[in-house]
Amino acid sequence: MNPKISDFGMARSFGGNETEATTRRVVGTYGYMSPEYAIDGLFSIKSDVFSFGVLVLEIVSGKRNWGFTHPKHELNLLGHVWKLYKEGRSLELIDELKVESCYVPKVLRSIHVGLLCVQHSPEHRPSMSTVVLMLEGNGLLPQPNEPGFFTERKLIEENMKDPSSTNEVTITVLDGR
Repeated sequence: MNPKISDFGMARSFGGNETEATTRRVVGTYGYMSPEYAIDGLFSIKSDVFSFGVLVLEIVSGKRNWGFTHPKHELNLLGHVWKLYKEGRSLELIDELKVESCYVPKVLRSIHVGLLCVQHSPEHRPSMSTVVLMLEGNGLLPQPNEPGFFTERKLIEENMKDPSSTNEVTITVLDGR
């Protein structure tokens, strides 16, 4: 329950009135980077919203996004949360030992807001000021779209039938320091 994150504040590297920028080198913590930044090096004020959403979902679930595993499927944490949400089973995200001690409506709202923050498209993510209002309020929330980096590892592995080389050629070069 102690997520560690080091790439919040990337939006601070904006100049003046900029709301978007392109970088030449992607830096940050995998699992927290927004899709547009990790893939294309594009970041905006919505990149930090994505990272915040991942953090919210980690806190609620007590699980880390990076390296998440589940015995019944090969989805990452964002995919797992999305699956539970779409099936109306968001409460299953909360650790059984903590369900009784939490205020369920606020936790469900936090999950919903977390999903709004991790939507694939930056245009669909709320601003941080809107996120704060959503978390504090009781009003209706918009329906989230599928999160960015919603992946199932098994599907990727099956498409790579034999990723290793079998040409049985080896090269050994000994080189002294």
